[in-house]
Amino acid sequence: MSLMNCNMYFLFVALVCGLSSVNAQSLLDELDKVQSDAHPYELATFKSSRISLGHSTETLKKGVLEIGSRSRFWNIPNSDIQSFVADKMSTRLSLEYGISNRLTFGVGGTTLDGIFDMFLKYKMVRQRKHGFPFSITLLQSGSYQSERTSLADIHRSDDFADRLAFTTQLLLSKKVTSQFSLQFSPTLVHRNSSVFEEDPENHFALGMGGRYKVGGHVSIVSEYYHLFNPLESRDTYNAFSLGVNWELSDVMLQFQLTNTRNLVEDAFITQTPNNFNFNDGNLVFGFTGIFILHLHNGLKK
Repeated sequence: MSLMNCNMYFLFVALVCGLSSVNAQSLLDELDKVQSDAHPYELATFKSSRISLGHSTETLKKGVLEIGSRSRFWNIPNSDIQSFVADKMSTRLSLEYGISNRLTFGVGGTTLDGIFDMFLKYKMVRQRKHGFPFSITLLQSGSYQSERTSLADIHRSDDFADRLAFTTQLLLSKKVTSQFSLQFSPTLVHRNSSVFEEDPENHFALGMGGRYKVGGHVSIVSEYYHLFNPLESRDTYNAFSLGVNWELSDVMLQFQLTNTRNLVEDAFITQTPNNFNFNDGNLVFGFTGIFILHLHNGLKK
């Protein structure tokens, strides 16, 4: 796929999401006012824009800015380079903004492989207490890997177009009870090029995630992505995580045990090199800190 076609693909999806939000928002708001009293929405299916690894159906409120730092720490077997508690670490710094109550835009940069990414997330349908039983959100993201990995590089060349990847997800969630929420995430990952002919450039995956509230501000979360057509040139494994989310007003802290070192969808879904177990080098510790700013009304009081 040429660079022009890639840009056209991403811009087309972004334009559709943006126009849908801008042109339809006033009508949706009017419908919400009419129907919300008789059929109120389920609130806080998830308490963050991410479950653990990937996106949840939640979008930011209009005018809300989310500042995020997501880190992964892991060891390398038989290595003497350990510094403090881990041999290696990777961090993704991000900014996400609520353009409207339904549309969120985000950008981020990751130290591992120098991946830069951006996304648009649009909430199409919201779950009602006595009505439509699911929330449905559409996610479109794109990423650029600026550095070569220490493993065999998956991209054909250093050309800008060859190092692009796109992820499309349809996120479907349900708040089953006041404590338990569940989500399914059918996913298409497209990579612009592959250095090995046997590797597919289009990957299909299904994500499954859940949240169980155990206290006033504490939840247990877990997430798993099953990849139906993995890479042929190397051994990869399905991404899995188990963690705890701790909510502190406008701050969210997330702690995870996982097998993936990557923090961007196309990378952790298709290129996780280790299985989830306690063998040396296979277990990755994740820590996330999220801070919310309410730009329309200043800091939340």
